[in-house]
Amino acid sequence: MRLLLPSALLILAASCSSEPGTAEGSTPSAAPAAGPTGSATNETAAGLYGLRTETLEGEAADLSAYAGQVTLVVNVASECGYTRQYAGLQELHAELESRGFAVLAFPSNEFGGQEPGNPEQIRQFCTERFDVTFPMFAKCEVKPGAGQSPVYAFLAGQTGETPGWNFCKYLVGKDGQVVAFFESGVEPSSAELRRAIEAAL
Repeated sequence: MRLLLPSALLILAASCSSEPGTAEGSTPSAAPAAGPTGSATNETAAGLYGLRTETLEGEAADLSAYAGQVTLVVNVASECGYTRQYAGLQELHAELESRGFAVLAFPSNEFGGQEPGNPEQIRQFCTERFDVTFPMFAKCEVKPGAGQSPVYAFLAGQTGETPGWNFCKYLVGKDGQVVAFFESGVEPSSAELRRAIEAAL
């Protein structure tokens, strides 16, 4: 565990994942970086909440809607060993939504091809299997490269960490800056994640 201090005392919980492709005991960098250009209105001031993206159904989505809230950004997949975490993420969202917290899910097919579905299939799966009500956004690329989502370019720039597998988690504070990064194996119900969320709220 390593503390980060971008604007306030931050908690970082690094966890090992049993899936291939994950880095064990990785330590994020504390050096912030500017987000991608051409994707924000006032990105430097608003951080994540200065970015625009699309909903799962392809509609324009402005993340400024979450300014002043605490969010947990998660790259999700429907056919992963960690897919069961949808249940815990939904519990977190439902329990803390009234206090200004939201889970923001970004499907990705980059790890083991474990999110092959189209938007309709993803929505149906999440609704029928886990009663998901938290916001879901368009399937995207989270790994560095020409196609990387501006959202994940910003998150990686702040932490020095990119997802090594599905269900990695970035905790983002009310100011849109990243508070902590958690590996896939950190369950939504884990004490370390809950403590970090409570501190951010």
